[in-house]
Amino acid sequence: MNPMRRRSGDLSTPRAGGLSLGALRPSPDGDVFGRFSEEVARFFGTARFLVAQTIMVGFWILLNTAALFNAIRWDKYPFILLNLMFSTQAAYAAPLILLAQNRQAERERASVEEDREVASRTQADAEFLGRELSSLRITMSDVVTSEDLTSAVEQVGDVLSRLESRIEALMSGAASPNATTGASAVGAPAANPADPSVSSTGSAGSSTATSAAEPPSD
Repeated sequence: MNPMRRRSGDLSTPRAGGLSLGALRPSPDGDVFGRFSEEVARFFGTARFLVAQTIMVGFWILLNTAALFNAIRWDKYPFILLNLMFSTQAAYAAPLILLAQNRQAERERASVEEDREVASRTQADAEFLGRELSSLRITMSDVVTSEDLTSAVEQVGDVLSRLESRIEALMSGAASPNATTGASAVGAPAANPADPSVSSTGSAGSSTATSAAEPPSD
């Protein structure tokens, strides 16, 4: 087989098998490591850490500078080992703090998105309620209310009172002529049938009325 012969197939995909870089790449749990970084960053920002570090540095300098402890000096001036420890601490603290800040930013972003969704749903609900109230107000404008019934009853009462007053006025007006006629009839003297003058006067009057009623003859 010719070793210079090109391999057939798709050259854009690597061959299966063999040792890949993905197998050697560490894959720690992001959530666990993120919580650890937040705990470390939270501890670095406390007064307890500052006081403990200050006491440790003071003892470190005292034990490495005092003449009483010449036999146990392990880091003489200019304290190279102490500077190395501080450099190592800063090298690890900065990424941990940045990781904690990134997780906090992600939480704030998620909270902002949730608040935006809640605000949009609240606005949609408020608009829906406004439309429903408007339609209900339009519907209720055609419905008879208790105030409308009260005003209608008052109007009917006024009309009935006016009709009653007119009927009373008409009845009083009709009763007054009858009273006048009765009074005149009572004031006239009654005719006595035994009185001859009255009978002659009545007969004369009747004959006169009869002659006046007959037409003249030719």
